Amino acid sequence: MDCRKDLSTMKVLVTGANGYIGRHVVARLLDSGCEVIASDLQYDGVDERAERSDVTLFSGDADIFEKFGRPDLLIHLAWRNGFDHSNFSHVKDLPDHFLFLRNMLEGGLRHLSVMSTMHEVGYFEGAIDENTPTNPVTPYGIAKNALRELTQAEAKKHGALLQWLRAYYIVGDDARNSSIFTKLSEAAAQGKELFPFTTGKNKFDFISIEELAHQIAAASVQTEVTGIINCCSGSPVSLAEEAEKYIRDHHFSIQLDYGKFPDRADASPAVWGNPDKINQILEKENRGNQ
Repeated sequence: MDCRKDLSTMKVLVTGANGYIGRHVVARLLDSGCEVIASDLQYDGVDERAERSDVTLFSGDADIFEKFGRPDLLIHLAWRNGFDHSNFSHVKDLPDHFLFLRNMLEGGLRHLSVMSTMHEVGYFEGAIDENTPTNPVTPYGIAKNALRELTQAEAKKHGALLQWLRAYYIVGDDARNSSIFTKLSEAAAQGKELFPFTTGKNKFDFISIEELAHQIAAASVQTEVTGIINCCSGSPVSLAEEAEKYIRDHHFSIQLDYGKFPDRADASPAVWGNPDKINQILEKENRGNQ
């Protein structure tokens, strides 16, 4: 990905820039030559090359597009309590997110990418694509799905280009994550010999935080592939396989104690993202870098 080569000089506003995903996306964009405006409540983990904004994200100001310096592209990653899917804050914050996006569009923004989640879809077996029906069952999934529907209508109204980026099972940067791999790492650090586990048979679409950041940046700066885009590997892997690999890669001596916990009744036997769109984007990026 080369922003200056492909799209001339691009000014990118990244919200949630200091978050679990955001700091990786900011660094990726900067390495590619983009000018980045970072927006967050604090900036201790944000790349020093980014411009730090003091604009209040959810102020409700109608002229917020101007206050943020009229960016060419908005990558909206800001979202609190993303690891707690049942938290009521997801529903409570929904109007603030939509008002912010609407005011940006009404101010003149014509290109935005919004980070979302497979949890918009709800229970599903198989490959998720852009036409898969949504039936979210958690406040997190419900709020993200509602924001998608509202934002799609608003972007269409203003003739803006929208990329709706769905993430799957993210691994890596474990100190800032709260996944089962974080808990596994913590147990190993405590010297525990066994880690209580399910059967581990459920299959998910695992993606490293570094590759996710790569895909988010690549999908966002291009303009040919739009709409719902899965940021994913496209390959379902059992939780047991991924956990065993994690233990080997980190040289832990801890072992999985299978069957100590029941498999979640609401967890799909196998669910993953259809990677056709992101593969198209990455293949073009690779050709452009040759």
